Amino acid sequence: MFKRENRMLIDLPIPEHGDPNAAAAVQELLGGKFGEMSTLNNYMFQSFNFRRKDKLKPFYDLVASITAEEFGHVELVTNAINLLSRGNTFYTGDPDVTPLREGKDSRNTYQFIATAQTALAGDSMGRAWSGDNVFNSGNLVLDLLHNFFLEVGARTHKMRVYEMTENETAREMIGYLLVRGGTHVLAYAKALEIATGVDVKKMIPIPDLSNRKFDHARKFEDQGLANVLYTWNDVGDYADIRQIWKGSNPENGDRLIVKEGTPKGAPIPNLDELPEEFAPGIDRDDYAKIAKRLMENL
Repeated sequence: MFKRENRMLIDLPIPEHGDPNAAAAVQELLGGKFGEMSTLNNYMFQSFNFRRKDKLKPFYDLVASITAEEFGHVELVTNAINLLSRGNTFYTGDPDVTPLREGKDSRNTYQFIATAQTALAGDSMGRAWSGDNVFNSGNLVLDLLHNFFLEVGARTHKMRVYEMTENETAREMIGYLLVRGGTHVLAYAKALEIATGVDVKKMIPIPDLSNRKFDHARKFEDQGLANVLYTWNDVGDYADIRQIWKGSNPENGDRLIVKEGTPKGAPIPNLDELPEEFAPGIDRDDYAKIAKRLMENL
């Protein structure tokens, strides 16, 4: 089971103005083939379906703990998309003045129509995310190899979206995920080396470009986040990842660290109402009535 905290992984800059086309591009990092919904669901089903946890527990612990982090990645990218969607429309109380006119010429019109300008469970072309993106063969080495490839593909897409937009909110989120994704690339490479004897670490980084080349990733590198794996658990259930995540980081020479528990995190931004989208559809009088009913019979 999972324990939830009402925080997200890092603070994101609150943009003064929205950027709907940047939001559309970032959708690929959420619901694309190599997006966070794919990494989450791949690792989640692999961990749920893992055979011989008793004999191969360090590998199970690795996949299971990264699964928990991927929930946070989905949450972070979703919030970035939502922040990029701030202030793109207006409200006058008159629907005839076309308050949603920005949506007509935006890259992702569907976002304005279907979800009141919040993130979609889909990619940058508006295609819905599919369970067909989940790979769970039941073969440990094959699944680890797939996960390595998936993380490398995700890293490539993050770099490309970073180069598509100058938006600070998007770049801050991508910079963080480049560092954490690089950590997962190395984790699966080390797991494959232990399982097969093949030094997969020699293949990285793919693409052959350091995270330190990206301004918004460098500070997270400086914080040492490339060297840390979290267990996302406070009672030692997944501590055996130490048998895999050990030694030094081949890119920077720093010692690899397993931390029990979770990162400190940051507050989740509040999303303002959008009366022009009828969202959340609760007016001032409704709030008063709801508050009264909430306080009844306490």
